Amino acid sequence: MQIYPAIDLRGGQAVRLLQGSAQAVTPYGDALAQAAAFVQSGATWLHVVDLDGAFEGDGKNGDLVQRVVRQVIPCPVQTGGGIRAMADITRRLEDWGVRRVIVGTLAVENPELVRQACEKYPGRIVLGLDARDGMVATRGWVEQTTLPALELALRARDWGIATVIYTDIARDGMLVGPNLKQVAHMVAHSGLDVVASGGIGQLDDVRGVAQTGAEGVIIGKALYEKRFTLEQALLAAQE
Repeated sequence: MQIYPAIDLRGGQAVRLLQGSAQAVTPYGDALAQAAAFVQSGATWLHVVDLDGAFEGDGKNGDLVQRVVRQVIPCPVQTGGGIRAMADITRRLEDWGVRRVIVGTLAVENPELVRQACEKYPGRIVLGLDARDGMVATRGWVEQTTLPALELALRARDWGIATVIYTDIARDGMLVGPNLKQVAHMVAHSGLDVVASGGIGQLDDVRGVAQTGAEGVIIGKALYEKRFTLEQALLAAQE
């Protein structure tokens, strides 16, 4: 199982949110230094999200994302936040050098564009599926829909998406454990590679996600709060 250390960007800094709230921000300093530390500790992927872009629809941290990509080569980076058009996808994949682009709001509001992106960049478009009470939330988790999470995942599979990041918003940043039941449900019924996100607080959470058959897990606050090290998480995933 792949471990994806998370670097969320707000105002040029690495931060973490509680349950996706823009008002509940904890800063963690220099994003470049954090990226370098993760790679030095054995990271083979980085998960980088532009929160300013997610909330405001305009990626203000583009230069910083590019600096992270250049600094951590050859470690691949997947990134999302503020992606609203094909030009945003093309810029990140072709100009910035990221390996994969995560689409969330775009998948709900313009599915045809996502399908075209999957055709143009096979294997490089990831669905960011953010759910609250089983229903999809968009625009930085601010807008709640009545679209079931699994239904969007199945649509995305038809478009050509192979990987979905499933985030339980209620657990994100809370360190209370992931929603293993929903992760396992997504693994069993979506036909996609599932990356779990939200709630990881201890090493047993990492082991629990691995037992669902998930392809990977995103870990943020637990690493920043030193609940365990990235090296320990990598070992737990191998177990």
